[in-house]
Amino acid sequence: FLSIGIIHPVLPSPFLVVLKRRYSLSSSVCSAVLIFVMSGVDEPERNIMMFCAACGIAGVDAIKLKKCTACYLVRYCSIKCQRDHRPQHKKECKKRAAELRDEILFRQPESTHLGDCPICCLPLPLGRENCTIMECCSNTVCDGCYGANMIREQEQKLKHTCPFCRNPAPESSEDVEKNLIKRMEVNDAAAIFQMGWRMFHHEKDYKSSFEYYSKAAALGDIESHFQLSILYRDGVGGWR
Repeated sequence: FLSIGIIHPVLPSPFLVVLKRRYSLSSSVCSAVLIFVMSGVDEPERNIMMFCAACGIAGVDAIKLKKCTACYLVRYCSIKCQRDHRPQHKKECKKRAAELRDEILFRQPESTHLGDCPICCLPLPLGRENCTIMECCSNTVCDGCYGANMIREQEQKLKHTCPFCRNPAPESSEDVEKNLIKRMEVNDAAAIFQMGWRMFHHEKDYKSSFEYYSKAAALGDIESHFQLSILYRDGVGGWR
């Protein structure tokens, strides 16, 4: 009949011995039981069946099996079984551990510290030069969505509006200032950060910049946390 190695390369032959002794079953019946059990399990899940990879004992209430912490493919009922099975498992364990390490190393992050573009819902690029802060609503959109909106407006000969809130773009610096103050009044962290940036780089008012950065940071703005660390590092404004 089919051998245990053909059915499941990880599960050892002692599992058949356990079935025979505990339930007084013949070899053919034991193999048939194992085939039935394995037939309902998907291939990726077969390597993590609830049996000790060394002695074949099943994981029940009284017996707790622990996974191999390197590859997570097999389980053991004791340290002794893990040591005894190590020569057979070592090669496969190292291969799977390397695969898991590569998956973690090269996995793309779900988002960036800037969050997602509110239009396409894709992660915003790390560089600020590849995204645009809308002065009307203080939302940051990726240049792809901003450019697509510009092309649509040019093709349809429309007036330029924000790609997110659809409000007309500010026509003067006074309008920009009014929109910024309006957003700050509702505790918009992005708007408060912009005001802190303006105070630092344009007005050279480091005290006001520190206050705006601190308030935006308290509201959860990560960029403001970073700018505060720069102020502290360089001692700008007397903060050390």
